[in-house]
Amino acid sequence: MYNESFQKAIKVIERIEGYHHQAFFVGGCVRDYLLNRPVGDIDIATSATPEFLQEIFHNVIPVGIEHGTVIVRFEKESFEVTTFRVDGSYSDQRHPDSVTYIDKIDKDLARRDFTINALAMSRHGAIIDLFQGKQDLENRIIRTVGNGRERFMEDPLRIIRALRFSSQLGFKIDETTLKHMKQVKQQIGNLAIERITNEFTKFFAGNYISQGCTYLRDTGVYKYLPVFKDHEQLFHDVASIKQPLYSFGEVMAVCHLLKPSLNISMWTKAWKCSNKVKNEAIQLSMHIDTWKKLGVSPLLVYQLPEYLYESFVRVASIVDPTSPIQLTDLWGIYETLPIKSRTELAVNGNDIIRLFPSYKKGPWINDLLNNLEKQIVLHGLPNQYETIKEWIKWNPPEIS
Repeated sequence: MYNESFQKAIKVIERIEGYHHQAFFVGGCVRDYLLNRPVGDIDIATSATPEFLQEIFHNVIPVGIEHGTVIVRFEKESFEVTTFRVDGSYSDQRHPDSVTYIDKIDKDLARRDFTINALAMSRHGAIIDLFQGKQDLENRIIRTVGNGRERFMEDPLRIIRALRFSSQLGFKIDETTLKHMKQVKQQIGNLAIERITNEFTKFFAGNYISQGCTYLRDTGVYKYLPVFKDHEQLFHDVASIKQPLYSFGEVMAVCHLLKPSLNISMWTKAWKCSNKVKNEAIQLSMHIDTWKKLGVSPLLVYQLPEYLYESFVRVASIVDPTSPIQLTDLWGIYETLPIKSRTELAVNGNDIIRLFPSYKKGPWINDLLNNLEKQIVLHGLPNQYETIKEWIKWNPPEIS
């Protein structure tokens, strides 16, 4: 019935209940369980206070203790456990200014964003559904708990979350909820861009991205997003994409390739992405440009990191759908490569230094190694020490 993470979480709930407190699974894990979707993070709501949880569990991280939330580490897994609460006002449009702990779950569920997330489940599988969340799951509807305008004013990120759930689940957005989203969408401009980026990473990865983009366009929310708000045609080009992009690096690469004047560094700064995401976008953009000019070559396959093969195929199919490339094409070439990485070269930097003891160390060493990789991958130079050594003698490095 439950996966391994659920089984461990049940033990957490059992321990809490053993001290005469209530505890339930809540939110997205219940929603996804009922939809038979893979369950990600498992959240628990309880009548026990954060201080009491710290007493009964050995490893508790007080990550959000001021709002009643702690992370319980149990059998090498992390579970977010939050005390039943009602929220005060949201002056920062993110966190409540104050929280009041309560001993029943009903008002705790009433503070949540959407009915499909306002579900609780006991460790025995009994569902608490005070806002017709199960019915909305069955009807595939996204609807706010209570007054949508109030929910969105409390935290405007919920507007983007509605769009994200539509893209992920393929659900329609309730008409009243949609009306309230449009009414307060300008509040998105007050959000920290990191929060927006996190939601849109999931949005673009949705299996129903086309539907999500339709809502994004019709609500006008895109007019409050970095870069897109100043380049409306680019947004419409991106909104026509009908397949998921599984990382924000892929999204930035597509956007840059569709409009090269907007470089990756600019996208990274505007959306405040990590260097990892930035480098992924650079790699994809660079290799897609090479592919468009020269096709798929052994050198391209060699230089493109293996973990980006699937991303490369997705991005290529979007920027040039007339020249399809299959993942099997890349892996087929990969299998024939004489070397798979620089570590397999029969020579290394120290060997080259020994061959040219009078040369001062510098970038020329890396340039020579790059050339050797190219010669071996493209031109059939055998990957043998003596053969490479002889080739280097006839093709000495140029030192500027």
